[in-house]
Amino acid sequence: MSPEGVPGLVDHLFRHESARLVSRLAAVLGPVHLDLAEEVVQEALVAALQTWPFRGVPDNPAAWLMQVARNRAIDAIRHHRFIDADESALERALAGRLGVAPDDPAHPVIDDELAIVFMTCHPALPAASRVALTLKIAGGLSVAEIARALLSDEPAVAQRIVRAKRQIREAKIALDLPPPEQLGARLVSVLDVLYLLFNEGYAATEGDALVREDLCFEAIRLVRRLLDHPHTGRPECHALAALMLFHAARLPARTGDEGDLLMLEQQDRQRWEWPLVHQAFRHLDRAATGDLMTPYHVQAAIAAAHAAAPAFGDTDWPRICDLYDQLYQLTPTPIVALNRAIATGARFGPEAGLTALDPLAAEPTLARYHLLYGARAKFLRDAGRPAEAAGMYRQSLACRLSNPERRFLQQQLDDML
Repeated sequence: MSPEGVPGLVDHLFRHESARLVSRLAAVLGPVHLDLAEEVVQEALVAALQTWPFRGVPDNPAAWLMQVARNRAIDAIRHHRFIDADESALERALAGRLGVAPDDPAHPVIDDELAIVFMTCHPALPAASRVALTLKIAGGLSVAEIARALLSDEPAVAQRIVRAKRQIREAKIALDLPPPEQLGARLVSVLDVLYLLFNEGYAATEGDALVREDLCFEAIRLVRRLLDHPHTGRPECHALAALMLFHAARLPARTGDEGDLLMLEQQDRQRWEWPLVHQAFRHLDRAATGDLMTPYHVQAAIAAAHAAAPAFGDTDWPRICDLYDQLYQLTPTPIVALNRAIATGARFGPEAGLTALDPLAAEPTLARYHLLYGARAKFLRDAGRPAEAAGMYRQSLACRLSNPERRFLQQQLDDML
């Protein structure tokens, strides 16, 4: 690999390996030293950026990162002496537990990884803190990315993460899988976090790429980890897997040759990854077992309705509107209301869509959300009101956007002028 390709490889490894590295370190050091685990993983990644362009990428990059992180952790124990435990025993534990390859089947990495996710989603932590901390540790998202995913601001997110780590230390929350009788309540938070992680990849909040497939497939990988475990392979996990796979199947068609955004009606459905669609339908079938109905079940059914249409013009909008009504009953959030309004406009026409959007204009959480203004602009344009549509496109462009989104909205505005 050329030196120019090293930063991209390190970023890829960070997305795919950081959670495994941190979880294995924290399993030895203890959750009270989560900061140390994160710190040495970051140091390993920095070392890769500094070393690999000159010495070449090692044959097993993940194992190299594991070795460097382990050594940095041992150095911290030896030199800082702030670990409240037997120093030599910790060194032996680190050497043993982290002295194996990340993909060694004899080592229970899956349990470590799931354990840290369930720890960060512990009910003793406030809901917003659970989400932020898990996105940072398990998903490798930056504070800025988390803020966008949560429709929040960066200082608030950073404070949530700091407070969550402090609460883990003070409450002495264990890094372990909860007992089966507690899994249901804890699983809700875990699934919410993984869905947010997928969404950040599906519509990246910053940069030149609209889609960050590594985040999407990392979220899918973690859901599959849940499905692999005998106590977490539940219908709601199958529902979320189905939802993610339906959306992931569209990824190749979401952008044009130049990386520009393509709306659903513009996409070439032959470019969809149909094997993923078939997997999604299988998960949706397995999600139907039992009496539980979650928002993920309904969202997966909406995605299935889109996938079942041979072309955009064949979309079953009455069914989709009915499903959005069901979803709003389960989760009456502004985002669901926005999507329901868009479906209403697709079914009944732009004026109906505008009427459905009207109550959302005063919703504080949508005040800087570009899709609200973009949806209103499209309905105004379709209703033959180009001047008003142009104003809405300008408001949408004032929001935080990825570069492909900005180019798309600018093009729509230019067409109005």
